[in-house]
Amino acid sequence: MTIAQFKDLCMDASDVAAQARFWQQALGAPLVELDGGDARLDPAAGRPAGEAIWVNGVPEPRTGDTRVHLSLRLDEPDPRGLLRAGARLVAEPGDRPWWALADPEGNEFRAFPPLTVEPGPGPAFALVTDCRAAPELAGWWAAIVGGTVTRDEETASITGAHGFPWERWLFSPVPTPKTVKNRLHWDVQLTGPEPGALLAAGATMLRERDEQLGWWVLADPEGNEFCAFPPR
Repeated sequence: MTIAQFKDLCMDASDVAAQARFWQQALGAPLVELDGGDARLDPAAGRPAGEAIWVNGVPEPRTGDTRVHLSLRLDEPDPRGLLRAGARLVAEPGDRPWWALADPEGNEFRAFPPLTVEPGPGPAFALVTDCRAAPELAGWWAAIVGGTVTRDEETASITGAHGFPWERWLFSPVPTPKTVKNRLHWDVQLTGPEPGALLAAGATMLRERDEQLGWWVLADPEGNEFCAFPPR
């Protein structure tokens, strides 16, 4: 039995409107403007609920590297559509088969060329998490949300995690430790009433659930923040 299931993503933004409009166009996702100035990108028709992305306004600007991002599959030969929508080109394909781009907030992400076989179900196909120890962190999250871990020479990935809406959750090794709060984080829905099993597995409590906050804020063994919600 798993401890939780994947729920959705949350994205910090200094300019919620610009960030939400960009990702609306990049993902083809319906945009819902929320009270208080935040926004939500709902899954496209027929897509899993876990594709929802909450865009939350924060006062602090982006600093540090982008350690969590989505990888997109283009439906045209190059990323000109993303550039028109507001992305910035960081690097052309070289030894790696993707374009490195940055969204309006400066968060880098990858755009891959179209598939030569049957197109996939949507633009986003992977959630990527940079980390120091990819196999260990992938194994830790698979123990939390289920799924199968596979490894290659550099990376580790999870497929089939409960509630996870994309093809795979990729863990990519980087030499530097995490030093600042991630601008993109994921939420999970607990299978039990309390996050005790998460803490026993090695998570760290950052903020307790209380009358003002309806969820717990925790960090995984590499310090990646995530929110844990009680069962529905």
